[in-house]
Formats: sequence, C-alpha cells, structure tokens
Amino acid sequence: MSPDPAALGALGATLGGAAVAGFAVFLRVGAALAVAPAFGETTLPLRIRLAAAVAFTLVVAPAAPGVAAAAAREPARLLLSEPLAGLALGLALRLAVQALQIAGAMAAQAVSLSQALGASGPEPQPAIAQILLAAGLAAAVAAGLHVRLAELLLLSYGPLPAGRLATGAELGAWGEAQAGHAFALAFSLAAPFAAAALVYNLALGVINRAMPQLMVAFVGAPALTLGGLAFLALAAPDLVGLWLADFATRLALPLGLP
Repeated sequence: MSPDPAALGALGATLGGAAVAGFAVFLRVGAALAVAPAFGETTLPLRIRLAAAVAFTLVVAPAAPGVAAAAAREPARLLLSEPLAGLALGLALRLAVQALQIAGAMAAQAVSLSQALGASGPEPQPAIAQILLAAGLAAAVAAGLHVRLAELLLLSYGPLPAGRLATGAELGAWGEAQAGHAFALAFSLAAPFAAAALVYNLALGVINRAMPQLMVAFVGAPALTLGGLAFLALAAPDLVGLWLADFATRLALPLGLP
C-alpha cells in the first residue's frame, strides 16, 4: 500500500510546526541560561551549558503556552522576540546575584580588605565578595534552582507571550527597577559591616586624641581586619539566608516584566 500524499503532507507540516516552536523555546531558554546564575557561569564548559539549555528546552517546550500559534503565525518575529525575552529574564537573575558581589565589595572596603574601587580590573573581586557569591550560588542550587528556573521560564510567557516585542521604554523602566532593587539589597546586606567599621573608627579617633603618642594606625588596622573576618564568619550565614529569600521572591514572580 502506497502512503497517502495528503497524510504525509499533513504529518510534515505538523512536524515542521513543532520544530519551529521548539526552536523558538530554545531561543528564549538559551538566551536566559547564557547569563543566568550558576548555569551561565563562564567557568562552566560550553558543552555543559549547551546541554543544560537543551535539557531546559525539553522541559519547557511541551508546556509553553502560545508558542505553536505564534510560530505558525509569525515565525520570523520569534527570532527577535524570544532571545530578547530570554536575555531580560537572565539579566534580572544576574542582577540579583550582583547584589552579593556589591555587598561583598562594600564590606571588604569597610574592614580594609579591599582597594578603594574593589579591584584593579573589571573581573577580580575582593575575597569577601567571592565568598558571599560562592555561598549564595551554592545555596540557590541546593534549594532547587533548576526547578525554579524552569517555572520562571514558563511564567514568563504570561507577561511576555511568544512573539511579543517589549518596547524600549518598558524594558528601560523595568531594568531601572531591577538595578535599583539590587543596589538597595546590597546596601542592606553590607550595612552591618559599615556600621561596625564606623563605630570602630570613631573609637580609634577618641583614643588617638586621648593618647597622641600611640600609633593608632599600626594597632587599629590589624584589629579592624581581624574583627571584620570574625564578623564575616558570624554574619555570613544570615546574610546568605536573607539574600536567598529575596532571590526566591525574584524566581517566584515573573520579575515584573512588562
């Protein structure tokens, strides 16, 4: 029995539509994972990041709403809208992680463990920032980051349906809000270090006025660094816990996307 050409044509069209829809989901997922925390770190080999993007695509694609219809209606538009939506999601999560690095740089500056600008280059960070970042990423992964990230990618099709291009004004206002929240959180996390350093330096000033012959800098600087490290050991679990709670909130909502 020869195959029915009409049935073969219908099957080919169905498979072609499914392939286009799957590729559209991959565009959003791949762009998000390229800059997302943990899965988008440059220390990970490229093959592992690609495998993670394919795995997330296989999870998200069957449940992604409206992608097949958008692929059948305007497939070319998806080439621009989906990577843009994925980058918006990934950068929002990356900004949330940057709050830990900013807080670590501020804390290191307060306890004299950092230069004025934190580092001599764009990539190196003070040791406190690296410790907080590694601890935060480890805690997020242990708390099920892969599951929450898949949920977030599915939720993103609500505020940003497949094929919808957000305007520059919408993305600008949204990005400003995300950056403002990250800096506010960083200041909140580093506030105990700044307050303790302020009180300590005021005490050193009083001692210097009372005993001018004492070299306060030689005595106070090592004590400040030692006290800062001890304070970090005591406060780091709570700081990472506060950050993780805020990060979970960022993952639970579609991040206020337009």
